[in-house]
Amino acid sequence: MKEEEVNRCQIQEWYPRFKSVSIKTQIHELPEPFIQYLLDDSSLFLLPISISNDDALPNRVHKPEEEEDYQISEGSEDDSEPPSPPPSFPELELKIKESIESLGGAVFPKLNWSAPKDSAWISSTGSLRCTNFSEIALLLRSSDSLIHDLCHAYDSCGDKSSSRPPSFFLALRKWYSSIRPEMEFRCFVRGHNLVGISQREVTTFYPLLLEKKNYIERLIQEFYEAIVHRKFGSENYTFDVYVTKDERIKILDFNPWGAFTLPMLFDWEELEETSGEEGKTVDFRIVENRCAVRPGLKTAVPYDYLDVGPGSGWDQFLRSADDEYQRQTRSTEAGA
Repeated sequence: MKEEEVNRCQIQEWYPRFKSVSIKTQIHELPEPFIQYLLDDSSLFLLPISISNDDALPNRVHKPEEEEDYQISEGSEDDSEPPSPPPSFPELELKIKESIESLGGAVFPKLNWSAPKDSAWISSTGSLRCTNFSEIALLLRSSDSLIHDLCHAYDSCGDKSSSRPPSFFLALRKWYSSIRPEMEFRCFVRGHNLVGISQREVTTFYPLLLEKKNYIERLIQEFYEAIVHRKFGSENYTFDVYVTKDERIKILDFNPWGAFTLPMLFDWEELEETSGEEGKTVDFRIVENRCAVRPGLKTAVPYDYLDVGPGSGWDQFLRSADDEYQRQTRSTEAGA
């Protein structure tokens, strides 16, 4: 893998070309002091001071008597080291506020490649839904998964020359409460040809997908040929799509081929063996019965950036899960 292939998958790189078939998004370049704030783990966890007086946890009950427990009395030994004041990013906050308003009042954030999926638990909604700068800062600062973007984006590149891109961007994507996880799919492109499609939410069996499998496959193939084919710079890559209720296709993301991108219901060895020749049949995989459900991966990093290299703990876990999947499938077929 080359750095240029990873760079093409940054949202600020691909979104302008595919914005007409993607989720409405506003993108802001982040100032370096804000990046250093996200990386700083040497001080207290302080959220930036909001110039709009927004609270990241609006359901909190402020009790002044409890705050007194954290006050340092005069004459204490800590007088020589006063606590650092909370940071403030007024210009960035104003830009983000304007974007949130233009996107309908609620967004979900992501950096160049990753979203802070692992910190959703800390928000007042238990999701990535944000309505103000303070909520976004809370998710970003609490996320371990974003360390991939900040420090390790090029670790799998053979021509690695840097540990981070020159600039970081915050993408604010319009929030849709009606998104159906069963209608998200990962598509695999090899040699500029679509060779595989996989259900993304592999921890659940959705009977509806069995009924619509052939139709969905045709929709995605037609979309790829008309919209994506040879319009994305890489020869090998993956892209994620969402099928809307009115049967339109929306691009959610692009990911590099191999490395930390999860192959979902495939494995990279078999995908590498595909010829990628034009006219070959596309392999479309879904969870076809309850026995074929894959175990959930609840980790502190996004699914797409797990270390699943040969010999890693997740490599062994996924191989065991695949063996169990094959065993249950054979058992189901035998009993049919």
